[in-house]
Amino acid sequence: MRKPGRVALVAAITGLALTLAACSGGGRVKQTDSSNSTGAGDNSGYTIAMITHETPGDTFWDKIKAGAQQAAKNEGITLKYSNDPDASKQAVLIQNAVDSKVDGIATTLVTPDALAGAVKSAAAAKIPVVGFNAGINEYKKLGALMYFGSDETLAGTTAGQRLASEGSKHTLCVIQAAGSVALEARCAGVKAGQPNTENIQVNGADDAAVVSTLQAKLSQDKSIDSIVTLGAPVAIDAVKAMESAGSSAKLATFDLNAEAATDIQSGKIEFSVDQQPYVQGFMSVTSLYLFLKNGNDIGGGKAVLTGPSIVDKTNIDKILPYTKNNTR
Repeated sequence: MRKPGRVALVAAITGLALTLAACSGGGRVKQTDSSNSTGAGDNSGYTIAMITHETPGDTFWDKIKAGAQQAAKNEGITLKYSNDPDASKQAVLIQNAVDSKVDGIATTLVTPDALAGAVKSAAAAKIPVVGFNAGINEYKKLGALMYFGSDETLAGTTAGQRLASEGSKHTLCVIQAAGSVALEARCAGVKAGQPNTENIQVNGADDAAVVSTLQAKLSQDKSIDSIVTLGAPVAIDAVKAMESAGSSAKLATFDLNAEAATDIQSGKIEFSVDQQPYVQGFMSVTSLYLFLKNGNDIGGGKAVLTGPSIVDKTNIDKILPYTKNNTR
């Protein structure tokens, strides 16, 4: 007989395979030991470290963690989560995981050059590494076995083309973290879809600063008729800036949280380009479990895409409830 946890895992992956085809400035380190998540699965005894560039307070990462914790619970994995938005400090966290001899590592690769040494040291120690969320074009070079995330250039192009098709002539793309390859790729994609796009840098760790920077820009340049933010919390800041500046620009965003979803429902935000972070967290941990247990390789040597998935008024009523429990 197959164990209940194993059946649930197979069902979850089958469902995900059908749907899958279809980020931050300075802060403090936070570490979570989820070793009490030893659910009804195989009780594998594996310890997996998940290391991200999360900026404290960014609700996006709650969804990543929720997916990872559910996967750990399914298979009796001890999940150790840690984060730092500073690239050199994230590299130290990865090296610490290697030194502690964890069974597997799942990490974001938002600053691949800075993380390369630590990730390669994991490979040298024969600890499997899975990349997710950022670094789709670099994960193989660093030695990661698999990758789960969105094609950021494709996602950006999708957003830019939609805005252009709706009549946008001048788009402002808001980057909230300097040096992020994922955010830069998104804005490059937006520009590919909407050629008259300019970027603006803001400090995503300071909401008041984001609001004031965007308000000043919108007040100074009335030709801006569309805005693309690259994270849901920044979209909420943009709504405030637009109201203060008297801007009638259309606002689109990447990613979702409950407040942004409500703003899509009310029409304050036109649409979201969602990368489904819950799926990223779930599949990163699940794939490491399957690799460690059976040698399985998900993706056939290619990245597994979790987006772009467009959320707008046509589907927000269905999706909104799931944004409140961090599963969407």
